[in-house]
Amino acid sequence: MPGFTRPGKALIGLMVVITTIWLMFAIGLNWGGAPSAVFLLFTGSTEAILQGQVWRLFTAPLMHNPQSIGHLLWTIIGLVFFAPRLEELWGGARVLRFIALSAVLAFALQMALELALPASLAGRLVGDFWYGLQPAIAAVTIAWACTFKGQTVQLFLLPPMSGRTLILLVVGLDFLRLAAAQNPEEGLLSPFFGTALGWLLGGGTPSPLRKAWLELRLAQLEGQSGRGGKAGPRKPRPNPGGLRVIPGGRSEDDDDKGPDGRWLN
Repeated sequence: MPGFTRPGKALIGLMVVITTIWLMFAIGLNWGGAPSAVFLLFTGSTEAILQGQVWRLFTAPLMHNPQSIGHLLWTIIGLVFFAPRLEELWGGARVLRFIALSAVLAFALQMALELALPASLAGRLVGDFWYGLQPAIAAVTIAWACTFKGQTVQLFLLPPMSGRTLILLVVGLDFLRLAAAQNPEEGLLSPFFGTALGWLLGGGTPSPLRKAWLELRLAQLEGQSGRGGKAGPRKPRPNPGGLRVIPGGRSEDDDDKGPDGRWLN
């Protein structure tokens, strides 16, 4: 069971940003008399995004319920528990890309499924406005469990859990919320997509998605070069510098010279 790893600069910066945004709207809406429409302008809305307000898809992960400390607190706890080890292994830039991509793609996939489902069912699964970083927290948790398979983690008063047990816990909680029709701020569908993206984008180095792309690219290159069961003419490579390979070898008279008796460099 690993000891506590202090978050690096990238994670600290992310937590400062989302906390500052939450404080700004919490004070403005609860004490400053600001209209709730100002907050909703930056949350996700499928109808508004389809009408051209695309920025909502990218700002929605940064927004948290200004009338609920728990919504922000669970996000911070998720980042502190699991993301620092990933930041230590991957580096700050990859962790931030992973979190941003997981959140945006999870919400985008939720939008797509919402449009595909009947309106009566979609309305129960996804609210008019959705926001929060919880889909990315699910992705971070799954990525941690897949990356550190041999380690255990203890959450609050729960017994120590292995990575596999942690994955089952995350998925199980998503299904329990779905069964209870408990529609959270981020919607009921985005956490499922966040869980899947956690494995696809962070389940190893390289990630399963990147590994599949590299294997596909390798197969294409082998096909172009006449290997891999796809014979074909090999294209000559460009040689803009005019370089060429000269034959070498050892001479019987002088080991330091080529077969023609000249020095080779």
